[in-house]
Amino acid sequence: MTGFSATDAALEGFRITRERPKALLAWTVFCFLVNVASILISVNMPKEARDAMASLQTDPSQAPDMDALTSALLVLSPILAFGLAVQCVMAAAVYRIILKPADEKFSYLRLGKDELRLMALTLIYVVLGVMLLAVAQLCIGIVVFIASFLGQAVMAFVFSAAELFAIGMFFYVAIRMSLAPVITFDRGRLAILDSWALTKGQFWRLLGAYVLAICCVVVVSLLAIMLFSMLAGLAVLATGGTLADLSGIFQPDETKLSSYLNPFMIAYMMVGSVFTAIYYAVIAAPGAWAYRGLTGGEGLQNDAPAAAI
Repeated sequence: MTGFSATDAALEGFRITRERPKALLAWTVFCFLVNVASILISVNMPKEARDAMASLQTDPSQAPDMDALTSALLVLSPILAFGLAVQCVMAAAVYRIILKPADEKFSYLRLGKDELRLMALTLIYVVLGVMLLAVAQLCIGIVVFIASFLGQAVMAFVFSAAELFAIGMFFYVAIRMSLAPVITFDRGRLAILDSWALTKGQFWRLLGAYVLAICCVVVVSLLAIMLFSMLAGLAVLATGGTLADLSGIFQPDETKLSSYLNPFMIAYMMVGSVFTAIYYAVIAAPGAWAYRGLTGGEGLQNDAPAAAI
């Protein structure tokens, strides 16, 4: 097994967007069309869906009502499926440009078996994650109950330590399993547990790559927002408006299409689409780069024939 550079993995997304301007342009147009579709969905959203979204925005300190949560997710399932499809299409495009650069049809964007497998894998991982959290909370409850016989102070300490341990284990498992999507894409089959063996001894390098990539995205997003706000503010003042008018750009009325039909909002959507395309590249690329390094770039040629979903 070979290795990879955490720094190179973290910066790979920026490299491919710089070296593949045509792909970046196509991804930007795709993200812009997704934004338009999202606006149309939001404006025409029925009352039941709005109520379902409101029910999900509960106080995090309170336990959610499982019946209400299930009903809300069922109502919102078409919207959630749309968002999941967009994420998997973009992730697959990034994997394709790194692992199969010659397959550049449609600027690496498409919706086929690869993307459907990524969607299925995501749903499986969501279910497994919920089950893992439920088991962890059950174990914590048992340990805390036993510790309660030793006094209130001991119980509080054990509860805090157990929660921190559970959070640490959750992130450890998430990092170790983080290559499952790119393995699934490359091998043409659902690879639910394959990432665990491949990432043995690679936890800290993977963590470093992901943290550095996220930090880079945050810095770029802050700079983009500051630059856009400054330019938009100057443009608003030059046209006789006030800085208060900028609030309509960042917080539009989601029930009215007219709130989106102004030059500043369209410009904001265009800038946001460029950043979104870069964001997907930067977030998805580290895993693909790490996978290519850990497998020596051999990919499918040393794997079993692709299986059905």
